[in-house]
Amino acid sequence: MTERTPVLSVRGLSVRFLMPGGRRVAAVTDAHFDVAPGECLALIGESGCGKSVLASALLGLLPANAQSAGSARLGGLDLLTADEKTLGRTVRGRLIGLVPQSPAAHLTPVRTIRSQLEETVAALTGVRGRAAVRAAARAAAERVAFPAGHLDRHPHELSGGLAQRAATALALVGDAPLLLADEPTTGLDRDLVDRTVDELRRHVDAETGDGTGRGLLMITHDLAAAERIADRVAVMYAGRIVELTDARRFFGSPGPRHPYSRGLLQALPDRAFTPIPGMPPELGDLPGGCAFAPRCPRATGACAALPPVTDGLACHHPLPASGAEELRSTTPAPENARA
Repeated sequence: MTERTPVLSVRGLSVRFLMPGGRRVAAVTDAHFDVAPGECLALIGESGCGKSVLASALLGLLPANAQSAGSARLGGLDLLTADEKTLGRTVRGRLIGLVPQSPAAHLTPVRTIRSQLEETVAALTGVRGRAAVRAAARAAAERVAFPAGHLDRHPHELSGGLAQRAATALALVGDAPLLLADEPTTGLDRDLVDRTVDELRRHVDAETGDGTGRGLLMITHDLAAAERIADRVAVMYAGRIVELTDARRFFGSPGPRHPYSRGLLQALPDRAFTPIPGMPPELGDLPGGCAFAPRCPRATGACAALPPVTDGLACHHPLPASGAEELRSTTPAPENARA
């Protein structure tokens, strides 16, 4: 069976911020991954690890002091080298639908949700005629359980959860080949989390007219939502993807193999409810070797060197593939691993 061309193919994506005094902050380092047609890839990790910076790089929304390297191909287009005109007229909304992390910043404050949905329908779809556009806007709201009685409200009149649903509805209108959802469940209760991610899943699973298929890159700290929707999981720590694996293996058996990934799962209330000791490093002051070593109970002196990536795993001392061994302890790494 011939493999289908990835919707998104990222190779060596790195982002550095140039700070006053010549200091550089390594927000994303050497990211490699694909998003296949019909696939949801969940990108997870602690706050500040670089997940949202990666999303901004794909959309061309990095600030002026950012430098990016590598490639991110969406069809025949490299998103990292595309100019602003191409990104604004061709990519955002049409090729990439964005569910933003901060919906209030992306909704137009002086216009109602209905008018914003209708404008988006008219711009991104073939629907024409006032009545048809109005009906399509209502249908878009219904997809994400946005109440019809709130369509004529302005963004400042909405709760955080309703603003999130409005932003999700706008992202789905264009049926873009790639959906980029940055913390799409923020502010939602558990029932609405499930409904939202199920709708994102249906969007990805739906057949497309040209047979190319759609992909979803979901950035989230909600591991329950990731478990519900993801086909694969990419774990980011201190700007690097340290593990990329099948979601069933990650959440089930044998479980993740990177000690950090295993620690994230063990911190959940329905698992061991044991936090990872210590704090993540500053992205502007990363160690030369494995950035997780100071917090890792498996670390040795070998971790002073950067681990190679083998079969989607970047670790000198991964957990065994059998899944039989848990982390040995939660004590900090030995001093020789901190050099």
